[in-house]
Amino acid sequence: MSGVVSFKLVLLGESSVGKSSIALRFVKDQFDEFRESTIGAAFLTQTVRRSDETTVKLEIWDTAGQERYKSLAPMYYRNAHCAIVVYDITQEDSLENAKGWIRELQRHADANITIALVGNKLDLDARRQIPTEDGAKYAESEGLMFIETSAKVPTNVGKLFEDVANKLPLDRGMGAAKRPVPGAAQQPRGNNAPVQLDNAQSSGREDACTC
Repeated sequence: MSGVVSFKLVLLGESSVGKSSIALRFVKDQFDEFRESTIGAAFLTQTVRRSDETTVKLEIWDTAGQERYKSLAPMYYRNAHCAIVVYDITQEDSLENAKGWIRELQRHADANITIALVGNKLDLDARRQIPTEDGAKYAESEGLMFIETSAKVPTNVGKLFEDVANKLPLDRGMGAAKRPVPGAAQQPRGNNAPVQLDNAQSSGREDACTC
């Protein structure tokens, strides 16, 4: 994989905002109307060709959004080069919850981390409760990237990851080798391997729309 530069990317946000759907659309160009909520985190990879012709490999950690897993998030955003924080444009309090994740990243993640704020479910614009301007204004005030997406239609998903890849400083890349998260027991299943943590408790299936 000569010439490929790898970066660790983490997806953060509350449950059911569509993090997994965004990741699945990007990696496999698929969309499932109903998906089981992520337990611990799922690991995926995909490559992106930058505008400067560099091939970037994104090592994507799709984290669980349920409150009981929130304390595990630092295991995934630690040493991350970039973070995508997702909110649901149809849920009034979703942007405020996303701001909480961003504050946590600003306090505890790498000082040079690239952060993108993403308003998802653009296909449900008729049910919108969060104006585009609210997300854009907050992102500008915090120096974040900003975009609205729909994993279902799809809209802007490829652009999101391309924009992130183009923003990343190549001299901070880590080459092609993966860096496992300490304490995470991986169960390889191709590019969509779920990760069950030893201290993560599952209460069974939790189906939720992740459009």
